[in-house]
Amino acid sequence: MMRTDTGYTLGAIVERFGGELIGDADIVVNQVAPLSSALSGHISFLTNPKYRRQLQDCKASAVILSVAEHDATDMPRILSDNPYAYFAKVSGLLNPKRAEAPGIHSTAVIDQTASIPASVTIGAFAFVGASVKVGEHAVIGSGCHLGEGVEVGDDSLFYPQVVVYQGCVIGKRAILHSGVVIGADGFGIAMENGCWIKVPQIGRVVIGDDVEIGANTTVDRGALDDTIIEDGVKLDNQIQVAHNVRIGAHTAMAGCVGIAGSAKIGKHCTVGGGAVILGHLEIVDRVNISAGTLVTKSITKVGTYTSVMPFSMHQDWLKNAAHLRHLDKMAEKLSELEKKISELERKNLE
Repeated sequence: MMRTDTGYTLGAIVERFGGELIGDADIVVNQVAPLSSALSGHISFLTNPKYRRQLQDCKASAVILSVAEHDATDMPRILSDNPYAYFAKVSGLLNPKRAEAPGIHSTAVIDQTASIPASVTIGAFAFVGASVKVGEHAVIGSGCHLGEGVEVGDDSLFYPQVVVYQGCVIGKRAILHSGVVIGADGFGIAMENGCWIKVPQIGRVVIGDDVEIGANTTVDRGALDDTIIEDGVKLDNQIQVAHNVRIGAHTAMAGCVGIAGSAKIGKHCTVGGGAVILGHLEIVDRVNISAGTLVTKSITKVGTYTSVMPFSMHQDWLKNAAHLRHLDKMAEKLSELEKKISELERKNLE
């Protein structure tokens, strides 16, 4: 693949990722940028038709378009069936992950029973407990805490201040951002004589390969069985995953989602920001849940589900909310009216 000192040629990019090139294959791009601010040397992309107008004044050296948009501009362009995914690959090519020098910082505390390959990087003030196993080329950032018996897969990246409680398992190529807590106790309590008794949480968290978890997201350990995050799951910042939840492979969730205990979520689902999924529910594969939706029942059919009340002027919202409180009474009155109409119609027929 032809790389110049300043970037990659369009021809080289298409050779690597496929797609159809229209224009000069020798044009070199060195960075990605949005249509509105791209300059010479940049490559941009268009996926949303409402930004098509920005193509007219775009100063990028090239653009990535869908096949259907092949005539939207005269500038050099790469056509793809999935331009956003193609853009992601090009961005990864032009912005590779910075290589960390392997080694253990002098202030890190490493138990003598831990297994740490020479290719691993461990930052300042990190703690690695007894019997921990860290895979090849993993990076454990400063201030991270790996409890007893934790396993971390090859090529995983933990940013500073990640905490993984004892016994939890993290797969290969995981990315855990700062503030992530894996394996804290689930919210298990039992009432007796007016007082709460703690239910010991003796399960683990088991996370598959290629999972990314955003800053300050928490995944609680199971009460008895394990909490499971399958391969390829992507969790945004500040998400709460309660004990014994199972999230299917390649599901993605936006920020501030809350999932109560023992919910089972299928593969290839999406969950919008701020959505709440109640406990002990099951959601089938390929379900899309809109932002702010409260899921109170299991979802057994593929589709998009929304429960949020659209915003409006405050006074209008108050009126609509007041009407919602009286829906039961309105339904009863409507039923009574239907009965009276039916009686009148019957009498007229007689």
